[in-house]
Amino acid sequence: MTFDRVNTPRTPAAPLRLTLTPDDATAGRLDGAWWPRSYDLLAELPSLAKELDGRWGRVTRVTLNPAHWPVIPPRIPVAGHVVHAGWFRQEQDPDEIMIRSYTPLRLDLLVIPPDTDEAAAAELMATAADPSNTRTAGDLLAAGPPEHIVRGAD
Repeated sequence: MTFDRVNTPRTPAAPLRLTLTPDDATAGRLDGAWWPRSYDLLAELPSLAKELDGRWGRVTRVTLNPAHWPVIPPRIPVAGHVVHAGWFRQEQDPDEIMIRSYTPLRLDLLVIPPDTDEAAAAELMATAADPSNTRTAGDLLAAGPPEHIVRGAD
């Protein structure tokens, strides 16, 4: 597979909305949170993977639950390499993305629904990155005020 400038998705111009557990802390149930602007994986994943590539090694694979993601392509071009994507309906929390690097490291991130209001998203991001957090991604979203968290269609 060959990618060129015409066919390679562009990284969104807006800043990446990501928070991670501090480097010097042992992560809790989650390693942080990601707040994409849409459920378009081809548009959203490149900026996330590019940021993580620089922090802890090249991202090689992601898995998601397809409940909120309408399309999960098997390969996604990212900053000169390809990230393999997979999905699990029953084994993976619909509100989480699992990311692996070649090092091999693994991150489990809460995916905050794109239409969530800013205050609720900030609180969710802080909670997900808190090393003392023991709740799952789905539990965190279920605990938030429902009028401020707008989930994708199942």
